[in-house]
Amino acid sequence: MPRYLLNTNIVSFLLKRNPSVIQQFHQVLPEDIVLSAVVEAELRYGAARLPPGARLHAILPEFLNRSQILPWDSVCAKQYGELRARLEAEGTPMGFFDTMIAAHGLAYGLTVVTNDQAFHRIDQLTIEDWTKTPHRA
Repeated sequence: MPRYLLNTNIVSFLLKRNPSVIQQFHQVLPEDIVLSAVVEAELRYGAARLPPGARLHAILPEFLNRSQILPWDSVCAKQYGELRARLEAEGTPMGFFDTMIAAHGLAYGLTVVTNDQAFHRIDQLTIEDWTKTPHRA
């Protein structure tokens, strides 16, 4: 079973060849790393906003083809509804896509790899930041 759900910002660091993220990425078995379909959507949107010759257009399709992408399903939707309602009731709402990614991680017991501090609002969510914290497999 996969253990790590990469957030969009970590994939960006990876594609930009951030040494810390690359090092920690290579310490994990490929089958233990997944992307949410929500992250795929954000990455594709980012690429679509760039000019045709941008480097991302060349490297993103290959990266996505090699990635295990989990569909955002009804289990995630149930978790999302509960999570979003709780965060709003606590007065600490998150962006819709971040909430969807967090819900995906919660729904399947995955560690969300991100350097976005907003995810720390969710006590039940396991988080790692591969830009700073050394990963220990």
